[in-house]
Amino acid sequence: MGDKLPSRAGDLADDHPEIWDAYSKLGRACAHAGPLDERERRLVKLAMAMARGSEGATHSHVRRATGEGFTGNELRQVALLGIPTMGFPASIAALTWVDDILGAAGGTDNGDQDGID
Repeated sequence: MGDKLPSRAGDLADDHPEIWDAYSKLGRACAHAGPLDERERRLVKLAMAMARGSEGATHSHVRRATGEGFTGNELRQVALLGIPTMGFPASIAALTWVDDILGAAGGTDNGDQDGID
């Protein structure tokens, strides 16, 4: 499985490996169905998790993104870009979820941009 899964997803993978394998195969097929590179796909997935209002998925994608070298500012900007589309409250919630993980990981990186704390 590679990455450590959240407990419930890990339970599903352990209890029903055929379902997990099919789900993983679907994810790989979707990832390679178009021209986006891995970095672009990560940002899109993070944005979709935020737009869906999924705190758990947002946390998961932030953890993965930080492991892939994204800066705190890059991840925070995804939440800020949602303000006109998702609305201010939903975007602030998403920003909080990003900071939940960045703070837990000791990540205070603000990249090269000022004003996004």
